[in-house]
Amino acid sequence: MSTPLSSTTPIRHFLTVDDLQPDELLAVLDLADDLKAQRPRPGRGPVSDFGTALAGHSIALIFEKSSTRTRVSFEVGVRELGGHPLVLNRDQLQLGRGETVADTAKVLSRYVHAIVLRTFGQDRLETLAEAGSVPVVNALSDLAHPCQAVADLQTIREYKGGLSGLKLAYVGDGNNVAHSLLKAGAMMGMHVAVATPPGYAPDAQVVDEAIELADPSDGRITITTDPVQAVEDADVLYTDVWASMGQEAEAAERAAVFAGYQLNTASLDLARPDAIVMHCLPAHRGEEITEEVLEGDASVVFTQAENRLHAQKALLLTLLGRA
Repeated sequence: MSTPLSSTTPIRHFLTVDDLQPDELLAVLDLADDLKAQRPRPGRGPVSDFGTALAGHSIALIFEKSSTRTRVSFEVGVRELGGHPLVLNRDQLQLGRGETVADTAKVLSRYVHAIVLRTFGQDRLETLAEAGSVPVVNALSDLAHPCQAVADLQTIREYKGGLSGLKLAYVGDGNNVAHSLLKAGAMMGMHVAVATPPGYAPDAQVVDEAIELADPSDGRITITTDPVQAVEDADVLYTDVWASMGQEAEAAERAAVFAGYQLNTASLDLARPDAIVMHCLPAHRGEEITEEVLEGDASVVFTQAENRLHAQKALLLTLLGRA
């Protein structure tokens, strides 16, 4: 488990969701709500108090994996805060020709005020944070997707009015999204139930850490192979693709294994009548979720996608001490 950082720590990193204390996470959610309310909309002038908060700040956005929502939301977010985003992919950096992550971190720290990295191994983020001297943000790794989890909590609060005591059912692969939801929900006093096929459960260490995080908040963690048990009486139904980036060769095999772990109308019938449906996108309609459910009245997936922008702006302001 990551060691929580005090407010006096000079460099703040966000590599896993528990790099924030529970009260800090709530403060980020409150700030994200404020940013959303103040964001300029078509037909009205700017009203945000944060339009120059990152003036004079350059943020490196490095993508070693393809991206739509993460790239666009971070780039737009930095610009809306008055900063300068530098969007870079692996082929544009010497990383692609063998320069070490540590050397890259040391050099970029002389140029920019923060580094956002979307990558494969969590170790690359940890090395970047250890070797550099500016905040590092995990924009997705094979282990965790903490920015997604913050936006998810913001979305759930928006529709449910709170978090503590709610049941979130995640059905599908025990992947990076599941890992971050387990920790984030545990920190907020939620009951997070994860249902996966045998052999696809979340990482055991992550589960143990989530259970530890749930104790002081009166949260609860359930890991099962029974999707019915997970979705029964759930306030939130959540799923993700069955084959993540880098697992494309396993897609056909996984489709057969996960066939019984689809979010559909039967899932909704088992959940609470006012349950909401979430998906971090992109979705494979007809696989992990049906078209009917994804586009149905219970779906909040596009608000969830929008909230990536607001949550990530709040995270950057917090890490850079500009909130």
